[in-house]
Amino acid sequence: MNPNDRILTGVMLMIAFCVIAPLIDVSSKLAAVAVSVGVITLVRFVVQAACMGPLVVLLGLPLRLPPRALGLTVLRAVMVIVSSYCFVAAVRVMPIADALAIAFVEPFVILLIGRLAFGEQVGVRRLMACAAGFGGSLMVIQPSFAAFGAVALFPLGTAVTFALYILVTRRLAQLVHPVPMQFHTAVVSALICVPLLAIGHHLGEPSLAITPPRGIFWVWVICVGLAATVSHMAMTYALKFAPSSTLAPLHYLEIVTATLFGYMVFGDFPGGLTWAGITVIVGSGLYVIFRERQLERQARIARLTPVAAPQSPL
Repeated sequence: MNPNDRILTGVMLMIAFCVIAPLIDVSSKLAAVAVSVGVITLVRFVVQAACMGPLVVLLGLPLRLPPRALGLTVLRAVMVIVSSYCFVAAVRVMPIADALAIAFVEPFVILLIGRLAFGEQVGVRRLMACAAGFGGSLMVIQPSFAAFGAVALFPLGTAVTFALYILVTRRLAQLVHPVPMQFHTAVVSALICVPLLAIGHHLGEPSLAITPPRGIFWVWVICVGLAATVSHMAMTYALKFAPSSTLAPLHYLEIVTATLFGYMVFGDFPGGLTWAGITVIVGSGLYVIFRERQLERQARIARLTPVAAPQSPL
């Protein structure tokens, strides 16, 4: 454990993330009644940039983006745009808890990408946990697909693109401070969204129609950006104060808070098969986290154990 870790602070910030993050989905679902998915996605990034810009200046951090980080920032922006779009499109018609449960296969996607793209060693037991996790997601998708059609597959798009977003973020974090990183990503994302909206509107795609919010819907779309900014900064600083192995299991608390908010605001409550799928996904995810911590501990012990010097034959 790092002597500079402040475990309790990190845990409290991670819990704050799990409480605030579902408000992104609640606000998105409320806004989507009268505002297109594309506009909600755009306003999220505009609000995030407006919040993060002054914070960068206040903290005295450099606004200039290192040249090596530009390509990664654009890639990170594309991933978060697609991830956000898919999830907002899903919760527009699906219960929040159902969509979030499907999206929670993201840790398994990261493992598989590491195995297939980077040749990382992934043991049989973790691969079996991945298979179980995907099986759990199918248990959630099946009734949702029957009720809502192909939109039930959108959270899988969120899972894949958010997994790529996490992998890009890990690389980018070596080059850019987390606060300017959030600011630059929001700015680039907004700049990408504007022409996409214009093209989609011209082609008559309803989800990309330029539908300016009116009245109370301004509140909902702005809340999407505020909740996204606050929750993701809470997670960023949680990871600064406590190791990811400690915080990762707490992330599943988000399913509980999302279910609670979904029931309180929309009267949605998962059915029996959905709860069974959630249980499988969470159980598989916790097992993967357990194995990661176990392997990390074994590797740390191996590094600290002195290797016996070869004996002289003389």
